[in-house]
Order: sequence, then C-alpha cells, then structure tokens
Amino acid sequence: MPEILTAREILARLVAFPTVSHSSNLDLVDWVETYLRGHDVECHRYWNEDRQKAAVMAHAGPRIPGAVVLSGHSDVVPVVGQNWTSDPWTLTEREGRLYGRGTCDMKGYVALSIWALVEAQKRQLTRPLQLALSYDEELGCTGAPPMIAAMQDVLPKGDIALIGEPSGMAIITGHKGGTGFHVHVKGFEIHSSLLPYGVSAVMEGARFIQWLNDMNDDIRSRPITPKAATFDPPYTTLHVGQIKGGTANNITAADCKFSLEMRVVPGENLDDYAAMVENKAAELDSTLKRVRPEAGVHLTRFFGVPGLVPEVQGKAETLARRLTGDNQSGVVSYGTEAGQFQNAGYSAVICGPGFIDQAHQPDEFLSLAEFQKGQAFMNALLETLA
Repeated sequence: MPEILTAREILARLVAFPTVSHSSNLDLVDWVETYLRGHDVECHRYWNEDRQKAAVMAHAGPRIPGAVVLSGHSDVVPVVGQNWTSDPWTLTEREGRLYGRGTCDMKGYVALSIWALVEAQKRQLTRPLQLALSYDEELGCTGAPPMIAAMQDVLPKGDIALIGEPSGMAIITGHKGGTGFHVHVKGFEIHSSLLPYGVSAVMEGARFIQWLNDMNDDIRSRPITPKAATFDPPYTTLHVGQIKGGTANNITAADCKFSLEMRVVPGENLDDYAAMVENKAAELDSTLKRVRPEAGVHLTRFFGVPGLVPEVQGKAETLARRLTGDNQSGVVSYGTEAGQFQNAGYSAVICGPGFIDQAHQPDEFLSLAEFQKGQAFMNALLETLA
C-alpha cells in the first residue's frame, strides 16, 4: 500500500525543499510526482528551457473536460539576510502557527491541493480535479503561461481555476496587471569639471526616474474609473525600487542601472504603459547619443502579468462562494497567475489560506486556523465534484 500522508505531513515535506527561485525545484517536483503517481494520479511534467526547473500538471477523476484546476507555485523567495528564530526549511509549530519558508506563500495551499487530488482519486467524482504547479512565479509569473499552454495538450481542458494565493480564504475576483523593465543608462566618463563634454549616467537615469514621478502625478490627477475605484490605490502606479551606478564623486558616471515596475488597473492597457516607457527611453537614448555616440539607454522587459478582470456571474466565483459560504468579494493590487489562466479561457478567482502580509517575511507562518479553513474548503470541493 502506498503511503497516505495528511495535508500537514505533505506541507512538512514541501517546506523541506529549498525551492528559492534562483535554484532548481526538481527535487520537489520528483517527490510530488512520485507521491501522486503512487496513488494513481495522472501526472505530466513541463520543463523550462535549461531543464533545471519543471511544472507539474496532474489530473484526478474522470478523464473528461470541465475540471476544476487548483493552481499554485513551487518557488519561494530567499531567506538570506532575514532573522529567523527557527530553521526556515523545517516546518515548526509554535503557538498555533506553522512556521517555515513558503508555508503561507504558497506551499500550504499546494499541500492541501496534493492531499485533495489523492482523495479525489479514491472517490467517485463526476467532475475531474487538476493540479497546476508552476515555477518562477516569484520572478514575475513567467512559468505559468507555457505550463498552461502545455496543459491543453496533455490533459482534458479545465473550466475553473482556483488560485490559492493567500487571501484569508476570502474570494478575490480582480487584481492589477504588472510589467517591469531593467534599465541600463550608459554614460561617458570624464572629469566632473568638464561635465558638458561627458554623459553622467546617474544624472540621466535620475532624469528618467523624474519622468516616472511626473507620470505618477499625471495618473493620480485623472478621473477614477469605475473599474479602478475598487482598488487601493485606485490608479496605475510606476515604481523604481533599486538603483546603482557611478565610480567616484568627481567622475561622470559610466553606468546607471535600475529596475522599474508598473501596476496597471483593469480596464487600462498594460502594453500601452510599456510602450510609453519604451518611447521615453528611445527619446533619452537619442539625446545622449548626440553628446557621445557611446552613450545611450537599453531596456530589458523582465516580466508581464495580465490583470484579473472581475467576471459577471463567473463560474469560479460562484463555486468559491458555494464552498466558503462567503457572499463578499474583493480585489487586490498585487499580481498572480489568475489573469494568465483567465486569458487562457478559464474562469478564475483567488482564494487561499493565510494573509499576504506574511508572504516573504522572516518567520513566515500559516496559522493552524487558516490551514484548517483551507482543509474544509478542499473537503467541500471534493463533495461538490462527487
């Protein structure tokens, strides 16, 4: 007889794999596939380009279309530099909380999903249940789109996607879209006393960043649309979080590098904002090259996450209401893979245990109460599918 683990035991196994985004997740993938296949759950793997990471796509119940998809990600953020009071890679219970990296974001939900697929295989379901376990969510949700595309070739088409990002088991029907650029401003070094004959990458980078500030001011001055009004803040934002550059105080900087991100409300076009950034960069690039042809601006777009648009009488929201008994719904400003599922034809909502303010923190935890609420949700889902 194959070993049957509780959801909590599965969570302990998952936390023990240090699946930080810059590392491979294959040890976790191997374990998940072995465990599910041991219980006759159909599994498929989608590899990334260098075959150091993989997504898991699994199916339980009748092999027919219309599955409910449980969506989660395997990667977690680093613990380096954080002050933990217990080993982040060992599930530790203290005062009604389960501590460990990823317990909240989002291995708790993944553990519950794996438990539910094994249970589903033991029951006589009339509607199938699927698992979509991605990689590189923490790097901009880049692993989900190819996984979702691959699912269509190996599994019966799903109908509803339940994305288990931490929401306190509240139903989230919308979130902002997001994209970002790595910006490299290339200057030309010269003694600072001869400033007009060189190009300071730092000062020109600051000019670009000031343009972003001006854009934020302009966006905030516009009338708030009905779709945007439900978000906090109720408008699109542009942000730079890190910057570095320069050699010395008396040398015009040869390089300035920073990354910018934007969070775009539904109803506004993500690519329109990206095009505005690209046009501004091209304008600045041309200006710098007139001073020194070696200078310029280079952009690398490093992620793009579509927004989740609230659906009118959506199937996913209707199901989540039935499972939770919650008649309320909300929206969030962070991004998830939900919009990517929605763009692929799934009805999608976010509903998962834990709270987003615990994500990425030292001593990250998922309360036992939230974990139990997640277990009740999965039990109710199994009863519905049966």
